[in-house]
Amino acid sequence: MFSQTEKIKTKTSSLYFDDKDQLNKQGKITRNFDWKKYETHLNHDLQEERRKVEELYTKTLPNIQELEIYEGVVTHITNDKTVIVDIGFKAEGAIPVNEFREDFTISIGSKIEVMVVKMDYKGQCILSYQKAKMLRNWQRINEAYDKSEVMLGYVAARTKGGLIVDLFDIECFLPGSHINVKPVRDYDTYVGKTMEVKVVKINKKTKNVVVSHKILIERDIEEQRKEMISKLDKGQVLEGKIKNILPYGAFVDLGGVDALLHITDMSWPHINHPTEIVQLEQELKFVVLGVDKDKNRVQLGLKQLQPHPWNSLDKNLKVGSKVKGKVSVLADYGAFVEIIPGVEALLHISEMSWSTDLSSTQDFVQIGDELEAIILTIDRQERKMSLSVKQLTPDPWMNIKDKYPVGSKHVGIVKKFTNFGIFLELEKGISGIIYINDLSWIKKIKHPYEFCNINDRLEIVVLALDSQTRRINLGHKQLTENPWDKYEKIFHVGSIHYGMISNLFDKGASIKFMEDQEIDAFSPFRFLEKKDGTVLKKGEKINFKVIEFNKEAKKIIVSHTSIYRDKDQKKEKRVKSRKFGISTLGDLEGLAKLKEQIEKERNK
Repeated sequence: MFSQTEKIKTKTSSLYFDDKDQLNKQGKITRNFDWKKYETHLNHDLQEERRKVEELYTKTLPNIQELEIYEGVVTHITNDKTVIVDIGFKAEGAIPVNEFREDFTISIGSKIEVMVVKMDYKGQCILSYQKAKMLRNWQRINEAYDKSEVMLGYVAARTKGGLIVDLFDIECFLPGSHINVKPVRDYDTYVGKTMEVKVVKINKKTKNVVVSHKILIERDIEEQRKEMISKLDKGQVLEGKIKNILPYGAFVDLGGVDALLHITDMSWPHINHPTEIVQLEQELKFVVLGVDKDKNRVQLGLKQLQPHPWNSLDKNLKVGSKVKGKVSVLADYGAFVEIIPGVEALLHISEMSWSTDLSSTQDFVQIGDELEAIILTIDRQERKMSLSVKQLTPDPWMNIKDKYPVGSKHVGIVKKFTNFGIFLELEKGISGIIYINDLSWIKKIKHPYEFCNINDRLEIVVLALDSQTRRINLGHKQLTENPWDKYEKIFHVGSIHYGMISNLFDKGASIKFMEDQEIDAFSPFRFLEKKDGTVLKKGEKINFKVIEFNKEAKKIIVSHTSIYRDKDQKKEKRVKSRKFGISTLGDLEGLAKLKEQIEKERNK
């Protein structure tokens, strides 16, 4: 027993014993030694030692995570078609050999990338070669998309709307609109061929990849375009083909560079549409008018290759010369008149007529009209000219006060309606205005077309004239006396007239007097009640009493109810006066006559 204790003497300590006496002076264990306590502490030390060894061993192994890719070495290929791979973990992993059906070079010692699909509680690894390969391919495609890299893909098949391109063993979609810059009709010609593509879209949820080949062609074309534009300069003459025609011009293909030929640069004479000068696929020579190298834009000219028409303009033409031309363009401020093909002059609206009632250019001329005019200004260097038509004739406003004095009567032609009146032409170049209020004494006119028509001849009287502002105020109703002067005496307040209900409204009725049917009166609805309680109807004839007359507002208010109500009120007053002994007006008048007779007899 003691010999055993001596062998493990280094493991003992005072903690294993109850007191100091358990060890003698020679350091030997006494008979009071606690073996149970000693064994417990010994097991604890062994477990701690084992834990430290396992920890040290674990640290030497790699940190393996599921669904991660690791590099491994093929250590064995079994007869049951299983590939054993060592990835540096405490246990090797197995992969079915059918995962290597595309890679026939796999052999013992080959280094391959695998994915840890799962690790069980025993430390065994389930590996996959295909999943690792697929994940790596997706990473490559995403990296190529982020870096805008160009990749070479294999066109595997045709599908609806495009092609299927194999890229890193992943099927990508190439839309038909992204195959070429020009529309592709036959997709089958691309199947089985390789093609440079660029990833333009990735849907990570559905694992869909969209690629484009057209974007690479456009990039090459843009580079060629920049290179060609850098060599272009203003004034160069180039050959090109009409590629597209639009209302404002045409696009010209200069052999890889599209340039704009504006409609104003096609012909010196004015044209309405580019097809009057150019046609599709037509090859012509053009001159470069401008080059914007920053925006890669080129502007061409066609008419600049021909002599300017101003050079062939008659040199004897000067200010005051008479010219003939055709109206080619209309604008808000006037019209452009073509003197000779390619030479246009401005006829301002203020120089069209001496009349001041022209509100638009179309009131005087239309496109295609031929006219004669006089040159007001001409600048051959700036190539500008202005014309006047009205100055071919004397100014009719010179002696206007003698021709059309205030109060004089004339006949004019209705030329134009406005919301406030009528423009009437008295003679060529002289027009006046009749305001709506000056058309009729009686009729309430809301718009001039209720009174007359365009080109009607209308008799008028001059009300006011201002030669400086060239304005004449005319009147039509002033040709007759104001009937309201007569009506004021006939239809005074309190007078009773026989009339007919001509129209009914929500608020009352319109009344026509039988003695003068040209005038209308108005009766409020509350004054249409008859004595029996019924209400007057349309077409019914009866007496009405005037309760209001307004000459300025041309308004007469009448009432039928007031006729019998006023009589009842007077009758009631008489009854009351007799009852209380109050003298009426007739009684007072009789007393006055009796008093006068008594005084006459007394004087005799």
